[in-house]
Amino acid sequence: RTVFELQEEGIAPMRARIAERLGQSGPTVSQTVARMERDGLITVRDDRHLELTDVGLDLATRVMRRHRVAECMLVEMLHLDLATVHAEACRWEHVMSDTVERRILEILGHPSVSPFGNPIPGLPDEPGPEAEEGLRPLSDFRTAQAEWVTIRRIGETVHDDPEVMRRLAAARALPGETVKVLASEGGGVIVGTGGEYAELNLSLAAHVMVRAARQPSLDAD
Repeated sequence: RTVFELQEEGIAPMRARIAERLGQSGPTVSQTVARMERDGLITVRDDRHLELTDVGLDLATRVMRRHRVAECMLVEMLHLDLATVHAEACRWEHVMSDTVERRILEILGHPSVSPFGNPIPGLPDEPGPEAEEGLRPLSDFRTAQAEWVTIRRIGETVHDDPEVMRRLAAARALPGETVKVLASEGGGVIVGTGGEYAELNLSLAAHVMVRAARQPSLDAD
């Protein structure tokens, strides 16, 4: 799933990037990659980039789809705190059957994105949603003058951290919300609205995808 995530985010999937994402040592990741290559799930190109085989892509797509379907279920049906949803979905993605997956999608009205705004891959017999174009990372808006943006997607790296998600939720800086953003004194960005703001370092802000927006007509600040 990590290789799929990196490709989705436009990051070249390499052992070093996987080690950073998972917080694992280089040798541990290399052993995992070797096992996946032996099992026919990935190939290692001459430039050391990893590439999913057709079998590997099918498997990764299924796991990612079930992960995001589980996130939708946990939020919409069980009303779990958004900060805890990602960790719970990591458990569900491996035990959800085809029948349960399809039933959840039916009950929820076939959502196209997760609660974090990430696209849900289509079922094997159905096309998935097209990627939204024209988005920019929140880190691009590190300016002294406050700007307005609409948050569209929050990447896996960000919602993997419950405390960061709690801060973003308190600041109403979630997908679909239009918020202020400006540079922080610590070198990152401050984002939020309505008197509540959250600070993100640039590495995390790079995984929050936004679209430039106009100031809302009713500014609560």
